[in-house]
Amino acid sequence: QVQLVESGGGLVQAGGSLRLSCAASGRILSINDMGWYRQAPGKQRELVAGITSGGSTNYADSVKGRFTISRDNGKNTVYLQMNSLKPEDTAVYYCHAGPIVGSRVGSWGQGTQVTVSS
Repeated sequence: QVQLVESGGGLVQAGGSLRLSCAASGRILSINDMGWYRQAPGKQRELVAGITSGGSTNYADSVKGRFTISRDNGKNTVYLQMNSLKPEDTAVYYCHAGPIVGSRVGSWGQGTQVTVSS
């Protein structure tokens, strides 16, 4: 079992920045893929960015060039740097960790609210 604790959400004006953090504990060696998903009211949960244990990354088209995902394996922590935020980025952001790249199988954080005002 892997436990994930997120931090860093909040309220920011459009054009601003936020950094989300997600610290993992437990069965760390089982983690191969970590990522951030988000879910806005009335919408499905969608992948924002993912990073493998080898450092390969992928991003949703809507955040490319604005968001950066990174991973500190020594601290078992994944980060999401969000720049040039837009109101449409408003959502609950969830950290995910799993054994299979590209799969939603695994553990989820409790979610952190990101609100971007116009």
